[in-house]
Amino acid sequence: MTLIPKTLLTRAFLLITALILLSIVTLAWVFRQASEAPRAQQKAQLVVSTINLTRAAILSAAPQWRGALLAELREAEGMRVEISEPTDTSTALDETTTELRLMTEAVRAKLGKETHFASTRNGINDLWVNFYIGQDEFWVAIPRTRIEQPMSRILLLGGGVALIFALLGAYLIARQVARPLQRLSQAAQQIGQGKSLTPLPEVGTHEIVTLSRAFNQMSSDLADNEKERALVLAGISHDLRTPLARMRIAAELSKDESLRNDIEADVMQMDDIIQQFLDFARLDVQERTVTTDLSALISEVAQRYATHHVRTELITLAPQDVRPTLLKRALSNLLDNAVKYGDGEITVNLRQAERFIEISVSDRGAGIPHEHLESAKRPFVRLESARSDASGSGLGLAIVERAAKAHHGELILATREGGGLVATLRLPLNSQS
Repeated sequence: MTLIPKTLLTRAFLLITALILLSIVTLAWVFRQASEAPRAQQKAQLVVSTINLTRAAILSAAPQWRGALLAELREAEGMRVEISEPTDTSTALDETTTELRLMTEAVRAKLGKETHFASTRNGINDLWVNFYIGQDEFWVAIPRTRIEQPMSRILLLGGGVALIFALLGAYLIARQVARPLQRLSQAAQQIGQGKSLTPLPEVGTHEIVTLSRAFNQMSSDLADNEKERALVLAGISHDLRTPLARMRIAAELSKDESLRNDIEADVMQMDDIIQQFLDFARLDVQERTVTTDLSALISEVAQRYATHHVRTELITLAPQDVRPTLLKRALSNLLDNAVKYGDGEITVNLRQAERFIEISVSDRGAGIPHEHLESAKRPFVRLESARSDASGSGLGLAIVERAAKAHHGELILATREGGGLVATLRLPLNSQS
């Protein structure tokens, strides 16, 4: 399982956030590298000045007043000055950091190489530095607050606020890029489902406006082409009905019974093809949805094929919102195909699978090769190799496919176990169109 986010908004936001954080870390490192040496020098100067002033104060005081002087330094300046004793315990200062190493080197350069540092003496945690007056060794405890200079709360607060604003800006930038593309993706899906499309807003940057305008033009051209194709099909089909009617009358007047039967069969076949053209051209995708009992609807359609011994296996299902006329037409087309190619064993199933309703028509005919299952759903495709008597218009399954998409569903063709074809209309539960 990949952890890479799928949406453009999330990816862009994370990339910009990573760039901001990387920039902050880089700037902090550069600032630290550039300021370490000056800060080390300042701290070293503070230590050197403290040691020199303390030594001078001790030297200037009479021996009997030294105890009082050390107590005064502790009270007034917060510094502890102690004479080294053999029983004292101490912990050497850790000089592994660059800043501390630079500071101690600078202090030893001014006070002498014999200068030592400790982080703890006799359980007191401060910066301890020694110096000598004659043979006596003194230790001065400099409070760490004067040396470490922790980052102020104002700086932390300001940095946090700046980071929040930067992340908010990153989100707005990512959203500005992702939102128009999301609208475009949704519009493309609507076109793929055969739904009418509201033109995309042509606002934003120049590139987004150009893309939206081109997509709106493409959508308009596709709609015009579809209307023109439907009008042509409807017009041609309607015009063919008149000569077919004359042919039927002529056949009925013919005295040759064999010729009359052949002509009537041809006329009926041509009439069926013309009806499919009309169905495809006038597909009722604008039909309003109606809450319908699917079991009753399927039973009504299957009853028309009672002479073909169509078997139904239906479950009790809550009424669903569908376009009943469109659904009946789709189911009729599937049953027509099954009757024509199904070899006499036809089953209609209604079942519920998770969030979908499945209406399937199964037969035991020649079936369709696996590699042609998808292409069989395209308009005007006829598979003579799969169906021995493929003399139709090639629009039957295309009509079912369009009906499925009008219900936000899909048509699934599969090879039936043991031979034959299973055509399944998969529709979402309580589909709202």
